[in-house]
Amino acid sequence: MLYSNIKTLCDMQNMPISQLERSLDFPRSSICKWDENEPSVWRVHRVAKLLGVTVDSLLENAPDA
Repeated sequence: MLYSNIKTLCDMQNMPISQLERSLDFPRSSICKWDENEPSVWRVHRVAKLLGVTVDSLLENAPDA
């Protein structure tokens, strides 16, 4: 769910996940593993801030955009 919401928001902004990861200095392909491994709240907060959404919206069934 978390990865899908991030992917949807990135697609809406024409931004590849790899670009998001580079912008945040995250390891390559780390976000795609977030549905299997729980990221830190700090990392989710950074993603939400960069995408212009709330942390709650990333955790819901469908992102607010």
